Amino acid sequence: MRRAAVAVVAGAMAVSLAACGSAKQSGDKASSSSAKKKGDNIKVGLLLPENQTARYEKFDRPLIEKKVKELTNNKGQVVYANATQDATKQNAQVDSMITNKVDVLIVDAVDAKAIKGSVQKAKDAGIPVVAYDRLAQGPIDAYTSFDNETVGKTQGEALLKALGSKAKSGKIVMMNGSITDPNAAQFKKGAHEVLKGKVNIGKEYDTKEWKPENANSNMEAAISAIGKKKIVGVYSANDGMAGGIITALNAAGIKVPVTGQDAELAGVQRIIAGEQYMSVYKPYAPEAAAAGEMAVALAQGKKLDSVAKDKVDSPTTKAVPSVLVPVTSLTKDNIKDTVIKDGVYTVADICTAKYKKACDTLGLK
Repeated sequence: MRRAAVAVVAGAMAVSLAACGSAKQSGDKASSSSAKKKGDNIKVGLLLPENQTARYEKFDRPLIEKKVKELTNNKGQVVYANATQDATKQNAQVDSMITNKVDVLIVDAVDAKAIKGSVQKAKDAGIPVVAYDRLAQGPIDAYTSFDNETVGKTQGEALLKALGSKAKSGKIVMMNGSITDPNAAQFKKGAHEVLKGKVNIGKEYDTKEWKPENANSNMEAAISAIGKKKIVGVYSANDGMAGGIITALNAAGIKVPVTGQDAELAGVQRIIAGEQYMSVYKPYAPEAAAAGEMAVALAQGKKLDSVAKDKVDSPTTKAVPSVLVPVTSLTKDNIKDTVIKDGVYTVADICTAKYKKACDTLGLK
């Protein structure tokens, strides 16, 4: 992946696109320039991959809907579907969106490769496609996500910090995400770059469908293979899997640093309680806002220059106009200045009766 340096903050998402005219987007051979210019009465198709991870229904969907409404004077419509981790179902949903004559599609692919044919169908129907969070294959017009290799590096650096002088005293387990998700490969690559030569990897897994229960089974297998006294830490690619991993560790009487990602409420609470060492806080507001802005602009036949400052290459499309949002390592030391300050959670959300004592210790009141 080829990236230019970017610095994106939530405020940048409010940049007006009103002065932009229609033109062919760089890197888009099929182009959306043939799309008819439309006003605010547009129809945006939104396809999200699954509903087990809390972020999609709690943050991504409502934030995208809000941005579309905001940019279209409440006239724009968002047509939503969730694939529940089924790539075949998602392909059928694309067909349905084409039949429904949406003006633009925002797609967070279950399987970045399997969606390729459906992306081409949409393009053939004159519907531009924004790849959201995962870099879908096919002739996409725009892309927004986080710098995924940096996410992996952030996780790896945090794990090394937590391990300190014990980094090579035993073995770590690496619990990567699903092989169908291109982000998972990038998280893994970034983590390996940081951890290489500094830790001993006892077992490593690509976790099917990112499911916590699969991570739990993998962790149980790793404990049996390595021995519970030899495990010094666990790299977990996200918070959902971290929950399954920690359940297995607790059952075996093992307490070691565990990483995560997504700053899910349960993950934040585990961090406060000292069960999970860190998560990666990815501010969904600017990512969702970028998707909304690009989708509205494409539907209205406008340029993306004022919002998409970066270019990214997918396996099938070069120089895709992109927005890559920075991330933050979330530990118990900065919960107040990140997820609480940004309004993702309130103190009341986090500090339920079970976690009140831990919250009091951290001054979360």
